Amino acid sequence: MANALIVVDVQNDFCEGGSLAVAGGAAVAAAVTRLIGSGEYGHVVATRDYHVDPGAHFSDDPDFVDSWPPHCRAGTPGASFHPELDVSGVEAVFSKGAYEAAYSGFEGTTADGTTLAAWLRAHDVSDVDVVGIATDHCVRATALDAAREGFATTVRLDLTAGVSAATVDKALQELTASGVRLG
Repeated sequence: MANALIVVDVQNDFCEGGSLAVAGGAAVAAAVTRLIGSGEYGHVVATRDYHVDPGAHFSDDPDFVDSWPPHCRAGTPGASFHPELDVSGVEAVFSKGAYEAAYSGFEGTTADGTTLAAWLRAHDVSDVDVVGIATDHCVRATALDAAREGFATTVRLDLTAGVSAATVDKALQELTASGVRLG
């Protein structure tokens, strides 16, 4: 059995200067690049928000719970991976949220339609570490789904950036209660 690193949504719109910027996003991108280069993982995959027309997920008057300002529109610079993230070591990219809200990388697929769970199983992965943006939203959702899918799951907190202390604290409690390790 192998281990895998899941890099969640390290995209321009979620880093400083983006439409839904999270403080520390660029630093996470650079740190994740160093981790990928360490050779610590048998496999490395990435997820990305990649919205075509997500309906009510985008709003001119967002509630920041179910609706958000427009972000990560397919084909725009905001949807691109941050330049500090070297994706040359990423084996597969799972795009999510084309026509609806999507938070977990397990909702995404590769260009040929392969789901993240199917890809990990096909590569004999048993353990996953989850890193990226944002701790309290897409990292949380991806880690919870990884655990539900039966993968031994760790969130590397040193390689995440969160939106707010209150929502990060709530997410960490939920992750711990679901059996996700925090590292």
